[in-house]
Amino acid sequence: MGLLKRYFIAGLLVLLPLWVTFEAIVFLVSLFDRSLHLVPTKYHPEMLLGFDVPGFGILVSVVIVLFTGMLVANILGNKLLHWWERFLSKIPLVRSIYTAVKQIVEAVVGKDESTFQKVYLVQYPRHGLWTLAFQTSKSRGEAQAKTGVDQIVNLFIPTTPNPTSGFFIMAPIQEVVELEMSVDDALKMVISGGVVVPPWIDKSASVESDVGKQPN
Repeated sequence: MGLLKRYFIAGLLVLLPLWVTFEAIVFLVSLFDRSLHLVPTKYHPEMLLGFDVPGFGILVSVVIVLFTGMLVANILGNKLLHWWERFLSKIPLVRSIYTAVKQIVEAVVGKDESTFQKVYLVQYPRHGLWTLAFQTSKSRGEAQAKTGVDQIVNLFIPTTPNPTSGFFIMAPIQEVVELEMSVDDALKMVISGGVVVPPWIDKSASVESDVGKQPN
């Protein structure tokens, strides 16, 4: 019975990641294929080639994104973009959704080099318990002024095993611990519930060891 259990676990460790990866790729391909609705039906692969081309929507999406970027990168396109955003700002519900999504995209894309590039340890949900958090920005407005704290860091605390949901907190920079861990490694640790722990080498200890080995 123990041998069968070992075989089952070994097979599960191989097949489950493959299945999840496959399903994720299928989902993304089907999501990008929706961009084909922007292309006239007569230009679809099944009409031109006689058969469907899976993932063709990815190419269409990339072309649309590049074309849009080229359009708004020049002066005329930039003015049109500002005009369009002013128009959207006059529609109550659309204004709130568009502004929020735009700010999130700008943060994730990384206009600020510190956005989602630093991993911290923070004591949450109570003192004495530590969890991983990602820096989203640094508060420089009313929150910093009203609390009297020199520097406040905005943190996103992801949940396990779904890191796309989580909690937002603001904490004094003195009360959080910055890690050398990369965002990718931190996400692996969060998704696995702490099963996957990235390796770490204490560089300061290795430097002190090397100094101690130097001949006098």
